[in-house]
Amino acid sequence: MRPARTVLQVALMAAALTLSAPTALAADGGAAEATRDVSVSPRNAAPGTTVTVSTSACGKETYGKGESEAGGTFHLLAGDRKGVLVGEFTVPRNATSGTDTVTLKCPPRTRLTASYQIAGRPNGAVDAGFGGAAARGTELGLGWLLLGAAVAGGAIRMHRRTATARPRA
Repeated sequence: MRPARTVLQVALMAAALTLSAPTALAADGGAAEATRDVSVSPRNAAPGTTVTVSTSACGKETYGKGESEAGGTFHLLAGDRKGVLVGEFTVPRNATSGTDTVTLKCPPRTRLTASYQIAGRPNGAVDAGFGGAAARGTELGLGWLLLGAAVAGGAIRMHRRTATARPRA
């Protein structure tokens, strides 16, 4: 009976660690771009969505220009953080699904590119499940729950073992 309990506890701890691993990996690669110094948000934009582009590659410059193949030209202006330029444009309502490339230019000769996906309008029902960060948080919470259950099971087992070893009066 003891080996079965030990195997169960090890399996629960392994499951907890396995469920926590995707969250750690996702945190590292969350918004990877074609150029690391450019951030495009959202990564999947539907027609009519406002897309925000930011970069820290322009150094001390306070102005730059951007151009989206689908959304046209836009200006990059100083953002909330020092050294970061931010610009916005709207994906046209008639834009087709696919990859759109954004080109940023900063004086004197800095040129950066990044891309994002234009997703068409959904047809039929929309999946309203837990996606993105919510799913990673759920996985992490479930992992901690399993790990906590394994620790509690070990503590109960240790308590029972010490209780049976005591002399009875």
